[in-house]
Amino acid sequence: MPTQSPQRPAMAAMILIVSLFFLWGVANNLNDVLVAHFRKAFSLTDLQSGLVQSAFYLGYFAFALPAAAFAQRFGYKAAVILGLALYGCGALLFYPAAEARTYAFFLAALFVIASGLAFLETAANPLMTVLGPSEGAERRLNLAQAFNPLGSIAGVLVGRTFILSRLDPAPNALAAMAPHDLERFRIAQAHAVEPPYIILGLLVLTWAVVVAVVRFPAQASAPGIGAQRSLRLADVRALASRAPFLFGVMAQFCYVGAQVGVWSFLIRYARHALPLSDDRAAAGYLTVSLVLFMAGRFAGSALMGRIKASRLLAIFAGVDVGLCLIAALVGGPTGLYALVAASFFMSIMYPTIFAGAISGLGGSTKLGSSFLVMAIVGGAVVPAIMGRISDLSSISIAMLAPAVAFAVVSAFALCGPQARRALVVKELPA
Repeated sequence: MPTQSPQRPAMAAMILIVSLFFLWGVANNLNDVLVAHFRKAFSLTDLQSGLVQSAFYLGYFAFALPAAAFAQRFGYKAAVILGLALYGCGALLFYPAAEARTYAFFLAALFVIASGLAFLETAANPLMTVLGPSEGAERRLNLAQAFNPLGSIAGVLVGRTFILSRLDPAPNALAAMAPHDLERFRIAQAHAVEPPYIILGLLVLTWAVVVAVVRFPAQASAPGIGAQRSLRLADVRALASRAPFLFGVMAQFCYVGAQVGVWSFLIRYARHALPLSDDRAAAGYLTVSLVLFMAGRFAGSALMGRIKASRLLAIFAGVDVGLCLIAALVGGPTGLYALVAASFFMSIMYPTIFAGAISGLGGSTKLGSSFLVMAIVGGAVVPAIMGRISDLSSISIAMLAPAVAFAVVSAFALCGPQARRALVVKELPA
């Protein structure tokens, strides 16, 4: 009697996990649309609209370590299921938030979504490495990562098509509306987010059920080695003594903050730079940015075969400093095109900083990885800073903030290797 190939469960599991990279790309970049949409729906300042990203990335920050501990204790598969459940429930919370028309309720829903994504990102990356032969781990992970920008593009297209309104009155036109007409406009704007997020929530919860019933390889559900061992203060102190690692955490904080800030306010910048009729037209520039980001990943991977990764990171970050300065100081169409082009050079930054920061950590690598995931709280801080700068001056001047952030990334790329070579690496206590 023929037996079932042992590769079949791994293949089914791999397809399910690869899809997660697409799903969290959708959630991440729907936020860029929400920043523009909520600004109009609730008459927010740029600082207030930037709180969309603050609530989202604070969820990542708060749940990065708990997600790692959960995966260590119960296995990667359980962490994925919990992450999908939180993601789906957070998306469904958009229905009562829209009915209540309360901005804080929307922010709470985004926090729940992000808490789920913290579990997914913490578990999905290492899970891909165990779903098959060890010699193919990097290739499988690269394949999965390729689906993330596809999800990002899909998220923007969904938001542009189904959330952003064709009716986009100017602030003075809103102020001139009769109270009854203004109220109807606000209700329509709040309800526009319901269908996409309800469908997304139901899809994600269905995916959680499928993941639960599909058989995974044993190592995907097994607790990690030392699952009963709690995190010790000595572990954190030993890690904090490594200056190159701390520089890497700061660089990751700055990079994520700059990326999220540029994408969050790109629609706003486009409306400021060009005579566009509505946010839907401006969102086209965000879509182009994400396509360039995806192209940059392929180009960057190819260039790393000829140029050392740290040197390429320094070059790309330096170029983005210049492009953000053009956006801040030149403005207009030239500034917009510079800001769109910046996405191409952002593409290699997250994984390259990540790899450089954990290089040589030995037994502290897993703990260090958790802190690098927590560093994406920069996505909560930098957009808020940019919003405040924009409120005080202009959206163009706000692009000085990502310019400074990219300068930090470039400094890490230039200084990090020398500092790591000078460091005597000691592993954490077992």
